[in-house]
Amino acid sequence: MRYLLDTTVLIDHAQGRAGAHELLRRLFDETDDLLVCDVVVTEALSKGPDEEMLVIGALIRSLEYVSTHPDAARWGGEARRQCRATGPRSLADAIIAGVATTMEAIVVTRNPRDFEVQGVRVLGYG
Repeated sequence: MRYLLDTTVLIDHAQGRAGAHELLRRLFDETDDLLVCDVVVTEALSKGPDEEMLVIGALIRSLEYVSTHPDAARWGGEARRQCRATGPRSLADAIIAGVATTMEAIVVTRNPRDFEVQGVRVLGYG
C-alpha cells in the first residue's frame, strides 16, 4: 500500500499535535511506501519557526520524494474544474490529489474532505 503524506501530517508532527506522531510511527512500521511530493514539501517548509523546519526536514528526508508528473497536474486541473464550488479549496490540494491518483496512493491528512470530494482515497486522523 502506498501513502502520500499531506502537509498537515508534516506540520502536525513537528508541532507535536496528538495523533500525528503515533500515526507516522505506525505507517513506518507497516509499509515502505511512504511518499511526499513537491507541493507538500513546498507548503510544509514555507512557514514556521526554525525548530519546526528542522523536524519537518528530517521527516522529509526519511520519505520517498516524488515529483508531480504532468499526468498528475492535468488530473488535478481537471478535477478542480469539474468540482468547482464543491472541489478542493486550494490548487495545492488538487495537485496532491492528482499525484495520489497517478501513484495509486492513499492521502494521509487531517482534512479528509479536501480530498474525498475529488474521489481520492484517504486515511484521516486527528
